[in-house]
Amino acid sequence: MAAFTGTVRLARLAARRDRILIPVWLAAITALLAGVVSSVAALYTDERERTLGAAFSAGNVAARIFDGPASGTDLGAMAMVEAYVVLAILTAIMSMQAVVRHTRQDEETGRAELLGSAVVGRHARLTAALILAAAANTVLALAVAAVLLAYGFAVAGSFAGGAALAAVGVTCAGVAAVTAQLATTQRAATGLAVVVLGGAFVSRAVGDAVGEVAPSGVELVSAWPSWLSPIGWGQQVRPFHQDNWPIFGLFAGLFLVLVVTAYTLTSHRDVGAGMLGVRPGPPTAPAGLLSPLGLAWRLQRGILLAWLIGLMIIGAAFGAVGDSVDDFVGISEQFEQILRQQVGDAGLVDLFFGFLMGLLGIVAAAYTVQALLRMRSEEAGGYLAPVLATSVARSTWLGSHVLIAAAGTAVVLTGVGVSGALGYWMVAGDLGTGLGMLAAALVQIPAAFALGGFVVAVFGIVPRWSLPVAWSALAASLVIGQFGDLLGLPQPVLNLSPFTHLPVVPAEPFAATPVLILLAAAVLLSGAGWWAFRRRDLAITA
Repeated sequence: MAAFTGTVRLARLAARRDRILIPVWLAAITALLAGVVSSVAALYTDERERTLGAAFSAGNVAARIFDGPASGTDLGAMAMVEAYVVLAILTAIMSMQAVVRHTRQDEETGRAELLGSAVVGRHARLTAALILAAAANTVLALAVAAVLLAYGFAVAGSFAGGAALAAVGVTCAGVAAVTAQLATTQRAATGLAVVVLGGAFVSRAVGDAVGEVAPSGVELVSAWPSWLSPIGWGQQVRPFHQDNWPIFGLFAGLFLVLVVTAYTLTSHRDVGAGMLGVRPGPPTAPAGLLSPLGLAWRLQRGILLAWLIGLMIIGAAFGAVGDSVDDFVGISEQFEQILRQQVGDAGLVDLFFGFLMGLLGIVAAAYTVQALLRMRSEEAGGYLAPVLATSVARSTWLGSHVLIAAAGTAVVLTGVGVSGALGYWMVAGDLGTGLGMLAAALVQIPAAFALGGFVVAVFGIVPRWSLPVAWSALAASLVIGQFGDLLGLPQPVLNLSPFTHLPVVPAEPFAATPVLILLAAAVLLSGAGWWAFRRRDLAITA
């Protein structure tokens, strides 16, 4: 037991360090679930609509890929089908980041070596991180169950739904525990864990895409690739339809294997080192690294490429689905009413593109937030101080990162619009209508810039709070922008999200006034952050 000495105190320390970030994650995921449940309840008001909706989800390949297997006509089951994939991915990211932050990040920053000089066992830090992740997912399971119970759903299904999400989160914490032993940096460990998560999503998507519709017509029987994925396992629990509790044995078995593997690797490596060797760099640095802009591009290009490829794939898929929006409207008149909340007289495809890009614009803004928060990680990790010790001015360094983030945001949203237009053209043969998705994507850029300006302001004024405040702002924009009307939020609250001020292009004409106001807000907020950053001390301790 000496290897676990100090675990309890380290777990308390981890909880204190994440006392803001973890609650923000939990609140955002729970609020998103509440919004989805409200949306589904508004879409399907009677048994006929639920039957048609479940049959559409079971028979439409695109719906299978993005939502998973249809599981009957119970309203709770349909809500979980709609919400599960997104919520599971968010839960997995929350868990993986928590484990990597308290293991590999501590080694990268030197905190682990400092802690190791005290009475702390070899496995204590990893165990404390896993305890924190498990506790967070337990709270999430209870919160999800409480939301579902509040809508009057069955008790067994509500707890099964919460447990299915928590099981994915805990399993992905085990994945991160292994990748934290393999990689030598926090970024690499997180990247490896995200690759595993992406593989789980693809495996599940393939299994559902090639699955078979059950004789009832409202249920999908997934093919075997779905059973290779923890996300697929969670969906096979089928809350409110079958409540398959024995499937949790698969989660428990995989988690046990991952934890044993992580402990074994911990015992066979030095603190600060990873099991994967570090590839030596080139003997001479490229000329681009001689400038702050070149360095910022070198640091940011990886996440930009990942976001661009991922969102272009999603954009192409949703563009291809646009041709079948008429079929879905035929199932639920409420869906058309939601599309027409802000624009009364427009084509359904144009309405769908405007509604869809309102969501994808917020998703793309997550890249903006992540790219700008790289400034905080550079400062907190102590990498910024040597740069500023040279002839590089603070304004130049800050401006380089802001410029890369702004250009990257424009590229990502343009790529989404182009891929969506091409996807619609390949299915419907109408490029002119498909270009409406490109127009809708371009309109989202000023709102993403405004959110980015807020992140810069927070970084300059209160750097230690950058992470939780920035991601909280993004989560609030998502909930307010997509579910504000369904939740009955007052107009002053709706106005807090920059995305609620945009014209619903191409369903309505482009309006320059809100775009110019958002761009002005982005400039003013960025200017406030620049002014504060130039006058404050560096906050190196994370």
